[in-house]
Amino acid sequence: MSNSVLGNMATAAPDVAAMFGQKLMLDLRYYCAEPVAAGQCRTPLTELPPELFQLIRQHNIGGVILFAENLQTPAQIIRLTRQLQQAAAESSLGLPLFIGIDQEGGRVARLPRHWASSFSGNMAIGATYAEHGSHFASEVSRILAIELLALGINVNFAPTVDVNVNPQNPVINVRSYGEDAQRVAELGSANTQAMQQQGVLAALKHFPGHGDTHIDSHLGLPRVDHSAEQISRIDLYPFARIILDAQPAMIMTAHIQYPALDSSTFIAKDGQPLLKPATLSRTILTGVLREQLNYQGLIVTDALDMAGISHFFSPTEAVVATFAAGADIALMPLKVQSPAELAALPQLIAQLEAALAQQQLDAAEVVASYARIRKAKQQLRIGTEPEAEALKQAKQVLGQREHRAAELALARAAVTVVKGEAALPLRSAAGQRWLLLMPDTSKALALQHALQQLLAQQPGTAPLIEILSLQQLDMTTAKSKVAAADLLISGFISPMQSLVEMGGMDDLTPGMSLAVAYQQQRQQFAALLQQRAALQKPTVFISLRSPYEIADYAPYADWVLASYAYHTEQAPGQTPRGVVYQALAEVLLGKISATGQLPVTVEAIK
Repeated sequence: MSNSVLGNMATAAPDVAAMFGQKLMLDLRYYCAEPVAAGQCRTPLTELPPELFQLIRQHNIGGVILFAENLQTPAQIIRLTRQLQQAAAESSLGLPLFIGIDQEGGRVARLPRHWASSFSGNMAIGATYAEHGSHFASEVSRILAIELLALGINVNFAPTVDVNVNPQNPVINVRSYGEDAQRVAELGSANTQAMQQQGVLAALKHFPGHGDTHIDSHLGLPRVDHSAEQISRIDLYPFARIILDAQPAMIMTAHIQYPALDSSTFIAKDGQPLLKPATLSRTILTGVLREQLNYQGLIVTDALDMAGISHFFSPTEAVVATFAAGADIALMPLKVQSPAELAALPQLIAQLEAALAQQQLDAAEVVASYARIRKAKQQLRIGTEPEAEALKQAKQVLGQREHRAAELALARAAVTVVKGEAALPLRSAAGQRWLLLMPDTSKALALQHALQQLLAQQPGTAPLIEILSLQQLDMTTAKSKVAAADLLISGFISPMQSLVEMGGMDDLTPGMSLAVAYQQQRQQFAALLQQRAALQKPTVFISLRSPYEIADYAPYADWVLASYAYHTEQAPGQTPRGVVYQALAEVLLGKISATGQLPVTVEAIK
């Protein structure tokens, strides 16, 4: 690094350590004040402890990401985000923090659903396109942004603009708008524009595309073997279009190998040579995203603690490599979950300074990256009103009547009748026995409540509605009840919940036990539907998430519906509810007509 470049840095930018601090975005999900083994803390951080306040202030940290564990009540969240911004304000640079969250809607929503809006997610929006165009993409994003900003959250890691062309995709599926790249681009652009118009920075993900993978990058290193032509036409198309139409503030990288874009290799920490994933590829981040697509905003990595990176690199190696590739911000580069781990942050910054001195990083690029971060932060809206006033304003918008009405409108518009539309509505009569066979009790209760509320409007016709949970299933009892019911309404969720739904790598161990339970549930569910079909008794099947599963279960059902979402909300002490279940009940009982259309191809329905 030449003396002239050093001289320019001294006059044009702050000290190097401060710039590197701005390029880090920390995960503060857990913090234990008492000694704990590294990586084992599970105490949610709901207020900022003094030592983390000083860490942010002293090292000019650029941002943090919040998870469900950090988010309990509006008052608590506002207090926490104010504490975080105060720490940043007292730093030498005085720049505000990026305070980010994964609030995509649908599967990935961090705010408590019983008081904040969450909506049905991207594939539900994709199902409404034929009837409503981009209306719901804009409306959902607008409302989510209003609610986030009221809490002091200014970055949303959304929308997901991956084109889901792989039915076996374990991590994207319904997080995608669908399989049509042009439609994904249009809906993603509407989402991005609406979000940023409200003052929340959008972060498109996952560049250059996570739609044709069968491995979750939380667990391994996926590879996409598309040709260069396919990549341009499918994977890159939404990013290219949205960059032109909506100028997204951020784009998130994918921990995915794309050999047609970059076939170069790296040596992993175990000595194994591997293809570079996009997060570490200069060819992809700088060559394709910056130069080919002319992207001028911020490049943020996906979480660097995911196995797609952490299994092959130490934290410092990963951060140096992604900065050298062209990333501006390293997301979740290391854990700071206890006092013993706090020293790792200044050590990382010192190692980044050493990498700069050794010309592993380019000085001019570091300065340019810092300038982009500073420019983006000029757009941030930081609340200055008293905390009590901020809370009052937040309560006026969080989950307000208009927002709840929009949630229900999307759920209604998304419901798709794939089979048996001509035979709807379901006929009910007093004395009948209906059985709801659902993935768990909360979903069964939510659908039971929705059906009973509607049937109560028709005195003398309401059947007895029983519920059965796949999580608490005795097969002998289940077979007896399935055989005896006059009508079976069944629902399933495919694929199993991914780590991104549960929060990330810290939930890896329970995730593994869930896999065993999920496979058992699949087998039991299929057996019960086959038994029912042999009896030739009326059966409804509802695909509650990824509609690809319809091909497996449609042969055993008279009616098949898709909702693309399954979440319930439950205030303490109350019965589970959910707009998805209300919409499904309304379609089944003929209160509304279903207008949704499948946004992905499903194998022939029998």
